[in-house]
Amino acid sequence: MQAALHSARFRASLRHLHGPARRFAAAEDVVLIALVRDGEYYLDVFFEHYRRLGVSSFVFFDNGSSDGTVERIRQEPGTAVLRSSLPWLQFENTFRAYAANRYGRDRWCLFADMDELFDFEGSAAAGLKGLTGYLAQAGYTALQAQMLEMFPKGPLAAAGGLAYAAAVDSFRFSDAGPVRAVDYASEETGFSYWLRQNCQPPDGARMLFGGVRGKVFGENCCLSKHPLVFNGPGVQAAVHPHASAGVRVADAEGLIRHYKFAGGSLARDLQIQAETVSEHGEDRLRSAALQAQPELSLWSEDAVENATIEALQRSGFLRRAPAFSAYLAGGSR
Repeated sequence: MQAALHSARFRASLRHLHGPARRFAAAEDVVLIALVRDGEYYLDVFFEHYRRLGVSSFVFFDNGSSDGTVERIRQEPGTAVLRSSLPWLQFENTFRAYAANRYGRDRWCLFADMDELFDFEGSAAAGLKGLTGYLAQAGYTALQAQMLEMFPKGPLAAAGGLAYAAAVDSFRFSDAGPVRAVDYASEETGFSYWLRQNCQPPDGARMLFGGVRGKVFGENCCLSKHPLVFNGPGVQAAVHPHASAGVRVADAEGLIRHYKFAGGSLARDLQIQAETVSEHGEDRLRSAALQAQPELSLWSEDAVENATIEALQRSGFLRRAPAFSAYLAGGSR
């Protein structure tokens, strides 16, 4: 009964605002799916980055933007916008899964938050088609990625007024050291029910927690996600913000550069608390620390400037797959 009511509320709230009403991506294309609310700040960089990777089909699920988000998206070719103003906390997974099934059935779906820039080994040369070509050839239906928090050298507050492009340029530092790894399907993840329905790569996989936000704020944030999924038979796409179910996880891993502290993060965290759109309390930890320490910085002597995919693989933060490296060296055939 509860599931039926949830579905009925969602269907009644759903609006199609822009673009094709149904799947419009070619069979070989990757469909990018993003939830957005007042995301105009990010869009120029977002489109530029993902178009450079080879994305030409963008589906946005808007949660009630009041800025110029939808108007900006309308200016871009290959875009569609759905909208529901239902509470993010209760319907986030429904929003993503619905968009994936409506626009990305039997297609590769790339799930990206507005403050995330996805990357992977060989991205500049091979693009997403090179990556999905390898995954399909090897029989994988999902790529796991690890999230790397990016930050500037100075106080976070000092960077709050930067445009997103300037913030991405300024946030050149990361600290991948303070992480806690657990087994892929461990109950410690909090969503092992879904992960246990997946097939791990030959040498296994792990889920990472913590990172620099754990070090500075005490957050137990999960750094591991399934951003790239082939939404084919037997796959349940986007059943959790960090996972899909029924997938075969690849031996290679991608990287998500995360720019959470760009563009006034304190104000966003306070708004999240006021609207009760998050249940994990990490926003409270961050906002309390930033209010108590106006000069707080994530930078320390452990910070690394402009960490590359290869360096993160050598450090063990990212899993490297020799088979994928060989595929790239062979011209992505």
